[in-house]
Amino acid sequence: MPRTNIEAERGRLMMSKQEFCEALGIKSATTYRAYIAGGNIPSDVLIRMRELTGKSIDYLLALTEE
Repeated sequence: MPRTNIEAERGRLMMSKQEFCEALGIKSATTYRAYIAGGNIPSDVLIRMRELTGKSIDYLLALTEE
């Protein structure tokens, strides 16, 4: 299942994919695309996403609406 909330939050922050990846410590755009497509996201990356966006991990993973 695509994780559109992560992309929506990246857009809300007005960050390019490259900027977002750098902020999260993701070295490869291919890896980021895999995460968005539904691949396993390491817990440290999820925590950084939560800190960067201010949103819950459940929301970022589209498990809740907010």
